[in-house]
Amino acid sequence: MRTLALVIIALTLLLSGCATTIRSEVTAFHQWPATLPGPAYVFMRAAPADLERQNYEQLLRERLAKLGLREAATGEPAPLAVTMDYRVNGRDVRVIETVLVDPWYGTPWYGPGYYSPYWGWPGYGHPFYGPMWPAMPVAREQQRRYTVFHRELKLRIDDVAKKQPLYDVTVRSDGEDANLAKVMPYLIASAFRDFPGKNGVPQVVEMKMER
Repeated sequence: MRTLALVIIALTLLLSGCATTIRSEVTAFHQWPATLPGPAYVFMRAAPADLERQNYEQLLRERLAKLGLREAATGEPAPLAVTMDYRVNGRDVRVIETVLVDPWYGTPWYGPGYYSPYWGWPGYGHPFYGPMWPAMPVAREQQRRYTVFHRELKLRIDDVAKKQPLYDVTVRSDGEDANLAKVMPYLIASAFRDFPGKNGVPQVVEMKMER
């Protein structure tokens, strides 16, 4: 019975590891017009784009194309301006949790030569695990430390002629993965979920990320 339980736990962990859910909080402010001044846009940057930013801009370029927008050709007037900022930082988290442990663990009677789940009194294992020697689990506190990474993406589309924002969205996501390149496709997709969406109303977007 114990072997079957271990097999079920292993299969559960294996299946749960096939996909990770990225949960993001998305807040968009917009005054998206019924008619745009034009579909062409230009990326606004504080400095020349490095290779990482070029990769993220390509992801954003593909997403904007689904909205009917395109990057302006060299020398072409661009009625729209697109700004993208992103960051990731980590914070240490300490959790104290209560766990159930075997009261015999760590005693001279526990270990090879003394303990086996397949010998002893039927249904008990250890020769002392009987009606006269109940092995009730003991609750103990243990400390666990890990790092949570805060990923944040900010996107804005401006009307250049009127010098006013048309769409301003912030995507915030916490997780144990600090690899921004790995999660960026999902952050960008979340930024345009139900575009333009409800104005100023935070919404939670969950997406499955295949490993």
